[in-house]
Amino acid sequence: MNDLFLKFIEKLGSIDNTSLFAVSIIPYAIFLFYLYKIKSVNNFVKIGFSLTVLFVFITILMSIFALNFYDKTLVEVDFLHGSAEFFLTLSDFVILFGFMQMLNNLEVNNS
Repeated sequence: MNDLFLKFIEKLGSIDNTSLFAVSIIPYAIFLFYLYKIKSVNNFVKIGFSLTVLFVFITILMSIFALNFYDKTLVEVDFLHGSAEFFLTLSDFVILFGFMQMLNNLEVNNS
């Protein structure tokens, strides 16, 4: 059983996931489309989830830069990797701030 599991994991690791990564933008775009239609959702939440797309775009650019100028992957160039991850952290904080505002508005309306 253990060998079967390890072979399965090795098989999964050998699959090129580039096309899956590219296609994953479609469900996320649908999610954003319907998110922007919901009037009760805070604008900061909407902007935060949109900034996640910016994070993906910046990560792709930084990966290309790392490969071309350093001949390494993005993970191997710390300052580029950290710069790209900054945009994910930024989007997470904007989403969190938006949800905190939504919760504060709920508490004020109910009191």
